[in-house]
Amino acid sequence: MSKAQLLAELQSEQAAWEALLNDIGEAKMIEPGVAGGWSIKDIIVHLIGWQKREVSRFQAALKHQPPPEPFWPSHLRTDDEINAWMVASNKDRSVSAILEEDRAVFRELVETLEAFPEEELLDPKRFDWFNEGETLGGAFFFSHFHDEHEPDIRAWLSKHQ
Repeated sequence: MSKAQLLAELQSEQAAWEALLNDIGEAKMIEPGVAGGWSIKDIIVHLIGWQKREVSRFQAALKHQPPPEPFWPSHLRTDDEINAWMVASNKDRSVSAILEEDRAVFRELVETLEAFPEEELLDPKRFDWFNEGETLGGAFFFSHFHDEHEPDIRAWLSKHQ
């Protein structure tokens, strides 16, 4: 794996994500019931929130600084509480604004990763908090989506086309 391969894999994952979102269409993204009561929009908001956290942690690592405090209120302790806060905080935002933010956070991730020296970026021990000692790969950044949300989205989409 090289830095160029990592970034290419990451771009490929993003392209597949964008293709899925295009298949869904913005009009359908507010329909509830994709995963529990969540809509596609809610899932995207959730994914953005956690990705923003990871981007900020990578940015701090790039500067050899400690990880920043999370951007959500400090009284929130569990993932469910944090996720609920993220979704509630974005309920009045338009789908197009959410999609713009999703793309902006992805660009920020790519720019941050590009700034790392290759040797540091590919060191499996450098980002233990993120990759648990495994070499980074493009799919690694999308693993939560693939494991937790993609099956629900695809099942929902197959019923709503």
